[in-house]
Amino acid sequence: MTEESTENPTQNPTLQEIAGRRVSRRVLLGGGLAVAAAGFIAGPGRQLFDSARPGPSDTRSTQSTEGDQKTSLLGFEAVAPSSEDALVVARGYTAQVLIPWGTPLLSSGPAWKNDASNTAAEQAQQIGMHHDGMHFFPSAPGPAGSSSGLLVLNHEYVDHTFLSPDGPTPMTADKVRKGLAALGVSVVAVALVDGVWRAVDSPLNRRITGTTPMMFSGPVPSNHPALAANHAPMGTLNNCANGHTPWGTYLTCEENWDGPFGTSARISLTKAEQRYGLSKGDENGWHTVDPRFDLAKNRNEPNRFGWVVEINPTDPESTPIKRTALGRIKHENAATVEAQDGRIVVYTGDDSNGEYLYKFVGTRPWRDHQAQGQSPLDHGVLHAARFGDDGQGAWLPLVHGRGPLTTAKGWADQADVLLRTRQAADAVGATKLDRPEWVAVHPAGGEVFVTLTNGSNGPTPINPRKPNTYGHIVRLREANGDQGAEAFAWDIFVLAGDPKYDSAVKLESADVFGSPDGLVVDPDGRLWIATDVSNSSLQRADRGYDRIGNNALLAAHPATGDIRRFLVGPRGCEITGMTLTPDQETLFVNIQHPGEATNAVGTPTPANPRAVSNWPDFDPAGRPRAATVAIRKEGGGKIGT
Repeated sequence: MTEESTENPTQNPTLQEIAGRRVSRRVLLGGGLAVAAAGFIAGPGRQLFDSARPGPSDTRSTQSTEGDQKTSLLGFEAVAPSSEDALVVARGYTAQVLIPWGTPLLSSGPAWKNDASNTAAEQAQQIGMHHDGMHFFPSAPGPAGSSSGLLVLNHEYVDHTFLSPDGPTPMTADKVRKGLAALGVSVVAVALVDGVWRAVDSPLNRRITGTTPMMFSGPVPSNHPALAANHAPMGTLNNCANGHTPWGTYLTCEENWDGPFGTSARISLTKAEQRYGLSKGDENGWHTVDPRFDLAKNRNEPNRFGWVVEINPTDPESTPIKRTALGRIKHENAATVEAQDGRIVVYTGDDSNGEYLYKFVGTRPWRDHQAQGQSPLDHGVLHAARFGDDGQGAWLPLVHGRGPLTTAKGWADQADVLLRTRQAADAVGATKLDRPEWVAVHPAGGEVFVTLTNGSNGPTPINPRKPNTYGHIVRLREANGDQGAEAFAWDIFVLAGDPKYDSAVKLESADVFGSPDGLVVDPDGRLWIATDVSNSSLQRADRGYDRIGNNALLAAHPATGDIRRFLVGPRGCEITGMTLTPDQETLFVNIQHPGEATNAVGTPTPANPRAVSNWPDFDPAGRPRAATVAIRKEGGGKIGT
C-alpha cells in the first residue's frame, strides 16, 4: 500500500475522462450492504460457518441523499483529527496492542531486542515487519470461534533504518537475509483470555518469508521457462492486502515486488520489464550483495513475483501456491465471493497510477472443481474493467486467441497473457484508474466498492483534480446482482478531501479524509475505510492536508451517506489490514510503519529512530514498531454501534 510511482504509459481512457455525467455526491446504485460473517474450514471435514445476522443496532436516523429517512448504522461519536503520537479510538472503546513486530511466534522463541540486534534467524521466528492485510480464522463454529482462532497477516516491506542497528548503509548479505525474514506472512494463534487478547502457542504458528519454498499452479506452472532462475522457487515479497476463500485458505497479494531488483550492469530492460516498474536501481541496494536480485545475473527472478499466493493456515507443512490464473500485476487485495451459480469470483486492483481493476471468474462451481481434485483458482477467466460514459461498464476477458491477444499480434499463449497481464489489459482497452487498491464486496447485495487512492489521470468533470491528491471511492453493481456477470453499472460513492481546498468535496469538517485505501464491509453493512495519506503530504497546508491529521479508520453507512472517523493512528503510520471476529465484538486493525519519515515532523535515523514516533512501546531506548491492535467496546457489543 505504500505509494508507488509507476505510471501506465498507454493512451487507454481514464475513468475521469468518461465519467463526467455520472457523479453526484454519494449517489447509490441501490441495494443494501451486508456481508457473510467470517467462518471457514479449519481442517478436513470441519465446517466453521457462522451466518451473519444483518440489522442495525442503532436507532438514530439521518437523511439520505435520496431523501429517504433511514436508520444510521454508526452509533459511535466521531473522533476528531489528531496529529499526536498516539492511537486514538472512539469514546467507549478500548484498543489493545497485540502482536507488534518482533513478537516471538512461540513463548520459547527469541525475544525482541529493542536495539534491532535480532539476527535473521531470530527474525524468522518472530512476527514480521510492517503489518498489512489480515484475516481472522475462527477456531470453532458458534461463540467459541469469536474467542480464539488464527490471525494471518501480511508484512509488506522493510525499513532498514529500524530493522538494522546501523541502518541501510552499508548494505550487507546479513541485512538482506534479515529483510527477507521480516517479509511475507505470519500465522499466529490468538485467544481472548479474561477479556484480553493474547498470542498463544500453537503448532499452527509459523512464518512464511522471502525464502520459504513456493509452488506455481495454473497456466504458468513451476517448470515454465519464464520462471527458470538460479534456484528453486522461493519466497513471497511485498505482501500488501489479502483475501480468503470459502474453502478456508488465505490469499496474500504481492504488490510492489519490483523494489528489491536492480543491477549495475549494462543491460537493456524489455518493454514488459519496464511496464512493471523494474529499473536498474533498487530501493535498498539488495542487488549489490545478493545475486538473486541482480537483473543481470538472475533475469527471470522477477517473473516469480506479482502473483496471488494461496496459503493453508491449518496445515503448517503445506507449501504456499502462487495461483497464476489470477494474473501478474501489483495486486492490492483479492476480494473473493461466489457468483450466483457457485463459481468463484476474485476482484483485485493493480496499485499503480493509471492501472486497472480486474476480476477472475471460475469456469464451474468451485465445489465441482474441488470434487475433482482441482483448485478453483486454476480454472477460470481473468477480466479487466472498462468503464463507459453512460454509467455502464464491461468486463473484458484476457484470453489468448480472443480480440487482440492472438499469436499473430505477439501473444504466444495464455501463460504469456498472464505473465504480461498489464500489457494484455492495455491491448483490450481497459480503463485507466487513479491507483485502484482495495475492493470490498457483498455477494448477495451486489455492491462492489473500490478505493482509488490518488493519481494523475484528470482533470475532468468527475474529478477536476490533477493530481488527484485526495482520491475517491467508486461503486459497481454487477448486472442482475451476479458477481459472475460480464457487465456492470457504476457510480462514485464519495470524493475524499477537504472542502476548504476543494468545493467538490462534501464531507463535514470533522470527517474529512484523504487517500482511501483499505476497505471492509461488516455483516451489518458498515463500510470501514482505512487511509494511506503519504507522509510527504500529511499536515501540510500546501498539499491540502493540514486539517486531516494522521491516517485514520473511518466507518460509512452507504444508505445514509454518514461517514465518521473511528480511529486515528500514531505519527508516520498508515492504517492497513482489518478483520472482525464472527460476533463482531473484536475488530483487529494493523498499524503499519509508525515513525516513518514525515515532512511535517522529521526523519528517523539509526541513531534516533524515535524522531517521528515511539509508538507503541514508548521505550526511551527503543524504536517504533508496526502492530496489530484489538479493539473492543467497553461493556461488550458490536463494533461500530
